[in-house]
Amino acid sequence: MASRLADLIRKARRLASERDRLIDSLADDWARALRGQGLTAGDLDELWAGLTEDAVRHGGHAGDGTWTAQAWRAETQDVIARLRKKVEAALQ
Repeated sequence: MASRLADLIRKARRLASERDRLIDSLADDWARALRGQGLTAGDLDELWAGLTEDAVRHGGHAGDGTWTAQAWRAETQDVIARLRKKVEAALQ
C-alpha cells in the first residue's frame, strides 16, 4: 500500500507541475496578445468571465465521469484566476 501511495503522490506532483507549466505558457501567449490593445479593467473582467464560462461549458462534457460539474467548475475557476493574475501582472 505504501508503494501505491508513493506512486500516486508522484503522479499528482507531476500533473500539478505540468498544469503549472501550461498556465505559464498560456499566460505568456495571452499577455503578448493583449499587450497594447487598450483594454479597460471592465474589458478584462468580461474577458476572464467569458473564458471561464466557455471552459466550464465545453470542458464539463468529458463524458468519462471523472469530474463532477462542481469539481470541474471549481478547477476551471482556479486555473482562470491563476492565468488572470499572471497575465495582468505581465501587462502592468
